[in-house]
Amino acid sequence: MFIVLLRFSKNKDQVGAFLEGHKVWIQRGFDDGVFLLAGTLKPMVGGGLLAHNITAEALQARVNEDPFVAEDVVTAEIIEMSPSRADNRLDFLVD
Repeated sequence: MFIVLLRFSKNKDQVGAFLEGHKVWIQRGFDDGVFLLAGTLKPMVGGGLLAHNITAEALQARVNEDPFVAEDVVTAEIIEMSPSRADNRLDFLVD
């Protein structure tokens, strides 16, 4: 499982130019079964994703395809996590 942090960079003012492509990229992640959650980092410092069922290398390649990342609107940090305990509603995430 991975946490992906997408923090705005110096090119934050370019969000509007690449927003639709970013939304399509996020939807593709959900459609592919990779993304479990997507949201905004408060207070408006970027966004975050929860990803699973993918290798670190494949996730990095996927993140690099995000128009926000490719156009330096955000910088991406990928954090790998091995869940060992979860609320019953999230049991499917624990090995």
